[in-house]
Amino acid sequence: MRRILVVVDDRHTRLAIAITDGGESGLAALNNGTFDLMIVDVFMPNMRGFESIRVFHSHAPTVPLIAISGYAFSGPETDDPACFRVALSLGATRCLRKPFRPATLPGVIDECLSETEQRRKHAAALAAIGSTPPNIFTERANTG
Repeated sequence: MRRILVVVDDRHTRLAIAITDGGESGLAALNNGTFDLMIVDVFMPNMRGFESIRVFHSHAPTVPLIAISGYAFSGPETDDPACFRVALSLGATRCLRKPFRPATLPGVIDECLSETEQRRKHAAALAAIGSTPPNIFTERANTG
């Protein structure tokens, strides 16, 4: 069973998907357990702006993190790419603007978990053959 840490201060979003009510309780949960994925609100009480993304990513850098925000950075019909570019640069894997359709979140979660699983399999395969795969072009040049 997958363990997903959801750190959101918005009560309505929390009722739909959440466990924790803000940054401090989210960090406590992260420090006391392991998770397969994190969903973290960008702007929460007691955390300044993008600090939440940076802090959560630094505590669990290999765990995919979906940054969400309902803050009106631009018009209500469009996402502000600059806001989400900042979140991505601080460690977010994906970004969603609230409110989002209920079917959107499970799809994004599945994508993140699938990508993480592929990276783990790739890393395990590399570890099984050594740290780097052989270079077939160099090997052919040396034998011919």
